[in-house]
Amino acid sequence: MKLGMLLFLLIPIVGHVYVFWHVWNIVPLNNWLKIILLVLLSLGFISLLVGFGAGLDKMPMTLATAIYELGTSSVFVLLYAVLLFLLLDLGRLAHLIPKQFLYNSLSGTLTVLGILLAVFVYGNIHYNNKERQELHLNTSKHLDKPLKVVMISDLHLGYHNRRAEFARWVDLINAERPDLVLIAGDIIDISVRPLLEEHVAEEFRRIKVPIYACLGNHEYYSGDANAEKFYRDANINLLRDSVVQVMDLNLVGRDDRTNGRRASLKTLMGKVDPSKYTILLDHQPYHLEEAQRAGVDFQLSGHTHYGQVWPISWIEDAIYEDAYGPLTKGNTHYYVTSGIGIWGGKFRIGTRSEYVVTTISQSF
Repeated sequence: MKLGMLLFLLIPIVGHVYVFWHVWNIVPLNNWLKIILLVLLSLGFISLLVGFGAGLDKMPMTLATAIYELGTSSVFVLLYAVLLFLLLDLGRLAHLIPKQFLYNSLSGTLTVLGILLAVFVYGNIHYNNKERQELHLNTSKHLDKPLKVVMISDLHLGYHNRRAEFARWVDLINAERPDLVLIAGDIIDISVRPLLEEHVAEEFRRIKVPIYACLGNHEYYSGDANAEKFYRDANINLLRDSVVQVMDLNLVGRDDRTNGRRASLKTLMGKVDPSKYTILLDHQPYHLEEAQRAGVDFQLSGHTHYGQVWPISWIEDAIYEDAYGPLTKGNTHYYVTSGIGIWGGKFRIGTRSEYVVTTISQSF
């Protein structure tokens, strides 16, 4: 844990040193103005540390929101600034870019600023465009009728995804006229306080069909006791290592793997009716073979966000057997969604925010 926290701090510090060195060289200003500029650029990282220091709940909502969004957005800006300056350095070494373009250069400064601005304006617009993903599942098991299920994950409601934005997502869900809504964890981002102050539970109650959800890792960050109270107020049925039968379906909800003592999937599957179609909600898509061995028909997971931005999506592909999208193993079908919301900065670059509209039909 200490090593992980050290790396978490060390990597952005090294990135800032690299970017700040380039900013110092490329910006055509006197040294005092450069110092002021670098101090202003440091506010993003400082805001990130303040946000992770759990001081946001003690601040006025407007200030807490500004610090959260500035701090978490700075992580992605730093990533792309590092990538851009690395590309420029390689271009200079290959004699494709003149050295003077990177030193006291107005054209160089405007080019870097313009590229970063264009990338993040696009990323924000793309994030706000929630994409509809259709999924069709067939089963030989009995269903009284085809079922339409809206599946979402990783809402991360809190200081950045506020009630007004969530209301738009609820409109998208209601427009589908589903029979059921399933949520694969991380409804709450880092604190339940914004949801309580803005009465976000009222938006959930606008969904007039049953809602079932499992916990994600972020519910543990926010304090799972408070999260569970919010779920009750929002009429969300929380499945925490539990099984229910709904509309000819077995719904199995696992506690998040943050809880090292959560029940085994084998134990949970011992409680299901094997004649009914079984859906597993498990936030983090690790050890997918367990669902196959246990006889699960369909597993919904989230958590990965598919990296949120490229090239982190490549890292996710290396970590997970299925970092995003559908997968089939034997008779078990999987879908790992990139999430309808997002952690931190509201940017989607090379990934997307989505909601999954699933039709479950009986095959004859």
